[in-house]
Amino acid sequence: MSTEIIRTRTYGNWSRPRKAGLGSFGLVGTVGVFGGLVLILLASMFSLSAAVVMAFFVAAFVGPLAIRTQDGRNIYNLLAVRAGWSRRKANRSTAYASGPLSTRPGGRFRPPGMLSRVTMTEGTDPYGRPFGVLHHRHRDLYTVVLSCEPDGGSLVDEDQVDVWVAQWGDWLARLAHEPDLRGASVIVETAPDPGTRLANEVFTRISPDAPAAARRVMEEVVERYPEASSEMNTYVTLTYGLRGSARRDPDEILTELALRIPGLVNGLVNAGGGAAAPLSAGRIAEVVRVAYDPAVAADVLDIRAQYGATGLEWADAGPAAAVETVGAYHHDSGVSRSWLLTLAPRGTVRSSVLRSLLDPSPSIRRKRVALFYRPIDPATSAKIVESDRRSAQFLANSSQGPVRARAATAVAAAEQTAAEEASGAGLVEFSMIVTVTVDSTADIPDVNATMRNLLGASRLAMRPADRMHAAAFTCALPVGLLPWEQTLIPRELQEAL
Repeated sequence: MSTEIIRTRTYGNWSRPRKAGLGSFGLVGTVGVFGGLVLILLASMFSLSAAVVMAFFVAAFVGPLAIRTQDGRNIYNLLAVRAGWSRRKANRSTAYASGPLSTRPGGRFRPPGMLSRVTMTEGTDPYGRPFGVLHHRHRDLYTVVLSCEPDGGSLVDEDQVDVWVAQWGDWLARLAHEPDLRGASVIVETAPDPGTRLANEVFTRISPDAPAAARRVMEEVVERYPEASSEMNTYVTLTYGLRGSARRDPDEILTELALRIPGLVNGLVNAGGGAAAPLSAGRIAEVVRVAYDPAVAADVLDIRAQYGATGLEWADAGPAAAVETVGAYHHDSGVSRSWLLTLAPRGTVRSSVLRSLLDPSPSIRRKRVALFYRPIDPATSAKIVESDRRSAQFLANSSQGPVRARAATAVAAAEQTAAEEASGAGLVEFSMIVTVTVDSTADIPDVNATMRNLLGASRLAMRPADRMHAAAFTCALPVGLLPWEQTLIPRELQEAL
């Protein structure tokens, strides 16, 4: 009699990007500390009181950089969020109204906020499929949206799951070689199924001569189906910063993007993405419209099933009214609350680590889980992994006791990352936003409790996007908004802080 040990493959080895600096300081804080010491020494040559005054100013500048919260933010980061919220309240930009009765020109329902300057065009790929292109004029970026129907993980062998994960990692690695690509995102949206699609499918196929009993059975199936079913949609966005796009013809840009779509779609299919295809301009407008007004989801599905399209345009995809508060974002028939990733799961995880977070929840109207990826070019990746490797070895050689044990683990992880990068693997920075939409403000306490349970099962650390819920809601939409491209402070300076 023999016993076979079944080993489940685990994943992990990610790490937070290391900041060059002294202790908890970043590069700016380290320069401030050493520069302040020099200034204090120079001031002490004149008088002791001058040195004390200089020391006070130096401490007032570098002190907030040393004090950090659990999610890694310093005092300046917190003050910047509060200052931005106060400025928006003073400008009354936390409230939005559109439509014929508003002061907006044209009387249409344009999307608000960061989407107010976005325009939509449409092209055709080599297979004759229409695809929409979102042009972010304030950053001169172009976004293509792909729709997927991923194969489920139920009743799938572990070997097949490993193949999918490997193919997905290869697809992400190839993004670093995609010319002019700024970033990508994967949005998984879940919602209770209103039963519209099933009703259109069943009732149009019932024969007029069908027995009454059979007809009643099919009607009961259609009536009861939505109670235990859900709707799940997966979108992949790719945002490009095409060189010289301001001087190029729009048709030339559409042609260049169209030639890239087939290869990207094939990679998604090999990674378990199922049936993948680009989204047309009308479908993108429908997705955004339903996100702002969940009550129209059934009508949109019904019209699309009957006529093939709704005819909705981008200029009418926004809400009629929206109000942002400290703890939520109110828009048409929904109230949304968002969470931002602060720490990925520690240690190793299985391939199903996010299943509980991605599964639909009965008490939630709509839920979107948005994963953001910023590919790093191969040359920069090699520098980063070698820098992390040297830093881990230095900490291991200068540590003792339990700290030394953790440093030894960090060395092993850095060595593995360096070996994988040398063999052709890519380096990608990632983050996540989770947006939950409910019917009213009274449902928010229940949503908070549900999210705590889901995050605990997923081993994720996330914080509410307080005073930033409108921006977080917009970034979680499949419109190609990359958070690091929307900040006033350059990303390089933020990393130095």
